[in-house]
Formats: sequence, structure tokens, C-alpha cells
Amino acid sequence: MGGGESLQSICYKRGSLRLLDQRKLPLSTLYLDIQDAVQGWEAIRDMVVRGAPAIAIAAALSLSVEVSKLQGFNGTPHDAASFLKNKLDYLVSSRPTAVNLSDAATKLTEIVMNSAATANDASQVFQAYIEAAEIMLEDDVASNKAIGSNGSSFIQNQRKDLPKLSVLTHCNTGSLATAGYGTALGVIRALHADGVLESAYCTETRPFNQGSRLTAFELVHDKIPATLIADSAAAALMKAGRVHAVIVGADRVAANGDTANKIGTYSLALSAKHHGVLFYIAAPLTSVDLSLPSGDEIVIEERSAKELLNTHGGHGEQVAATGINVWNPAFDVTPANLINGIITEKGVITKTGSDHFDIKGFVQNKTMSN
Repeated sequence: MGGGESLQSICYKRGSLRLLDQRKLPLSTLYLDIQDAVQGWEAIRDMVVRGAPAIAIAAALSLSVEVSKLQGFNGTPHDAASFLKNKLDYLVSSRPTAVNLSDAATKLTEIVMNSAATANDASQVFQAYIEAAEIMLEDDVASNKAIGSNGSSFIQNQRKDLPKLSVLTHCNTGSLATAGYGTALGVIRALHADGVLESAYCTETRPFNQGSRLTAFELVHDKIPATLIADSAAAALMKAGRVHAVIVGADRVAANGDTANKIGTYSLALSAKHHGVLFYIAAPLTSVDLSLPSGDEIVIEERSAKELLNTHGGHGEQVAATGINVWNPAFDVTPANLINGIITEKGVITKTGSDHFDIKGFVQNKTMSN
């Protein structure tokens, strides 16, 4: 199971999970065997695997592997469901900003609770969990490809005046950040496949360098015309007229369209607004959190000071002065008024006449139409 010809961060078959250690890229391709939820939690927390969709899938599958190897579980179906719920709650704590993870845990918990109500023994509950986690993996790949197709068609329609488009992206939102294909990078892949991509620009994405290490790696791998820039060069690139659209991913989208994404996204949105460049979010509907009225309620994870003080994500040589204070938020929130549209697997959410997103209405409409 997995994501086709593109690079895969997640390699799974029942009873076995291997995660590409993205900390080693682009110089080394190393896969780590994940045996249980604890190792899954550590892999997510330590950035072995990252990207909101991939985090959710990796967490679900790490528990699937643990369950498949579970021997001698002495308990009722309800005990099995409680065991799984506790494990899922634990996995959610690894990266709290990524709503896909909590969304997946909620859905999986509901499945196992329903299974426990009718199961004859605990093994049936565990089997129901494994099958549900595997379906999530396959659904993520299909969802990503739909995002890519929807985004490419929409952006081409918005810029009919241009035969070729140049797009800027931030962080990594490709097959390394998902089960396969990608969200924002999936849109870029689709534009390239449609023959309308002139160039993709990717930022370094300091301080963990997901852009230079991962996105550049994917773009070269897929032979997509691309250029790497420093984070601080983006405004100058836009001023020079070399960018027609900015497409980024999302870790959480609030009900009003405010969006949490990798730190630096907000700066790109401000610059895009100033220079008249289209700014889009590309994310599955699982990234939408209707329980949060605005981005003010989004919890922003702060990471280790070492990521700024040392090279190689905090594991290399010291480059900053000893004793300096550090503020290292992993994400920032881009207000909805800076966003032109939200590209999802069900279509593109655009603004109403009042210049506001009706995300709740969009979600309800698409849910009812299914």
C-alpha cells in the first residue's frame, strides 16, 4: 500500500511499518522500522515523519502494527476498545497543532467503540481497528490526487492570461508529508503534468530546512523545473514579478479560514497580498477544525531552542552565542483575509460576496452530497 511512483515516507503492509527518516534527507535514504505506538510517537515528535497528513497516517499505522502483534490480550471487547482509545490519545500528544492527527484518532475511536458494541471478543475489535487504519492510508492518497487536480484546474482558470505559471511553496507538502503525492506540492505536480508549470520555487523553510532538504529533493526526483530560495528572498522574488501564485499546506484551518502552517507562512501571505500574488491553502478537509471559530484558538507548538542554536535541526555544531534567548514557534497563523482560496479534495473553498469563507457550509454541503 502507498503512493504510486512518487517518493514514499510511509511503507506499510499489515504487521510492518517503515518510515523514511526525513532528518537524514537529502544525503541519505534510511527507513526506520516502527513496532508500536511508542516508537510511532517518538518518530512523530522527533520529526522522522512530518507533515500533517503523514503524521496522522503514521500514528494510526504504528498502533495497527502493535495490535497485529499483540499476544494474549485478556479482556472484553470493551477493554480492547479502551486500550486502543488510550493509545490513540497518547499518539495525539506527539504533535498537538496538526488537527489531522486528532481527527484520525476521533474517527478511529468511534469505529472501535462501535465494534466493541457488537463484537464477540477482543480480537474482532482489534481487526476492525487495523482495517480502518489501512483504509485511511488508501484514502489519503486518493484525497491528495484530488487536491492536485482541483487546484491545478482552478488556478489555471484564475490566470487564463498566462500560458505558463510560476508557483512558490513553503515547507514540505509532498509525498514525504503525506501517504503519497502531496497537498500543495500535489497541486504543483498536477500543474506540471498539465504542461502549464514554468517553474516551482521552494523556500529553505528555516530552521528545520524542510524546503531545502525535502521539497527540493522531491522536485529534483520528479524532474520538475524548480529553484530553491532563502526564506528572506521571497518578497524580492514577488516584487520582480516572477511568482504568479503561492500555494502552501495547512496543519489546521479554523472555521473562519484562519490557517496554521509552518512558521514563515504568514510573512509570505503578507508579501503576496502587497504584490498582488494569489495565495492559496491546499489541504484535505480533515485539516479543517470547525470547533475553532478563529485562528486565535489554535495551539502553536514551540520547539527546542537547539534548532536555532545549532545546525542540522539542533544536532550539529553550535552557531549562535551561548546564553542568547530563543523563541522557536513551529507554526504561525495566516488570517483568512490574506487567503484567496482553500483547495480541498472536494473542491476549492472561495469567499462569498462579503469576502468571508463559509467553510462550515462547504463542509456540510459536501458531506450531504456524499
